[in-house]
Amino acid sequence: MYVHVPVLLEAVLELLAPPAGEACLVDATLGEGGHTEAFLSRFPRLRVVGVDKDAEILRKAEARLAPFGGRVRLVQSGFADFFERGLGELRPERILMDLGVSMFHFEQSGRGFSFRSDEPLDMRLDSGEGRTAAELLQEAEEGELARLLEDFGEEPRARRIAAAIVRHRQRLGPVTSSGQLARIVAAAVGPEARRGRGASPRRQSGLAPWRRHPATRTFQALRIAVNDELEELARALPAALRGLSEGGRMGVIAFHSLEDRIAKRFFRERARACTCPPEWPICQCGGKSQLALLTRKPVSATEEERRANPASRSAKLRVVEKKQG
Repeated sequence: MYVHVPVLLEAVLELLAPPAGEACLVDATLGEGGHTEAFLSRFPRLRVVGVDKDAEILRKAEARLAPFGGRVRLVQSGFADFFERGLGELRPERILMDLGVSMFHFEQSGRGFSFRSDEPLDMRLDSGEGRTAAELLQEAEEGELARLLEDFGEEPRARRIAAAIVRHRQRLGPVTSSGQLARIVAAAVGPEARRGRGASPRRQSGLAPWRRHPATRTFQALRIAVNDELEELARALPAALRGLSEGGRMGVIAFHSLEDRIAKRFFRERARACTCPPEWPICQCGGKSQLALLTRKPVSATEEERRANPASRSAKLRVVEKKQG
């Protein structure tokens, strides 16, 4: 059973439609393979290299994509590592990075990504690599925790939450489960925040009103820190651009402002006529931009898609094209 619905699917298929003839797409964050399945079904001469660091979700994608046979090659790797190792003779015409965490991780992985159930507080996308969220919470000092929540979760009550976590581990022991962490955060932020006051405003999109769970930003911040998500994106973008064929296109789907800001800044810098550092007195790059921006403003989900798939409500798609020469 596949629980993740690929977001902005029609926009992705349209903007990243491969050129005529044989072509290659690198789906750099394959997940359960929803985007890739749609590409392979619509474009019969397309080949796909699917990359994901999670061995468990790769197995699900492999079963899903089995009908396409040799048109698919799967690689277990972080996407920054994949591009930085170099693509050899592979020169993909299309690259897709969907930065959202799969619903599989929230609902079926059992790794504590969600506060809706009580699971071991792991949060690693690759369960064989790095320290868990529980280990991070146990080892970090209060100031470090507060900065983490502020920087990666944009949490206005970061200091209060960090202090509550430290008090808990000093008096009651380590924070080891997602349910435990959610209760600590809810108690720390106070009754007004728990009722939704002072939290994110209700959306004015015609959707039913919703309230953000008080632990949402904390869980986001921990997941980003555990998986080094922002640094991986910053590393992946220039490496992917080097590997992309001339005239090729790259699309990035972001789900929060931190990662969208990284993609937006990178694309705009590489689309400028001069890409030299501003402190250089004379242009050394020849004044040639590397990219054309195909989406001046990011593409967002339609109201219809938001109703059908609430996870799409924060998705933003940016697409660029690598210039010739």
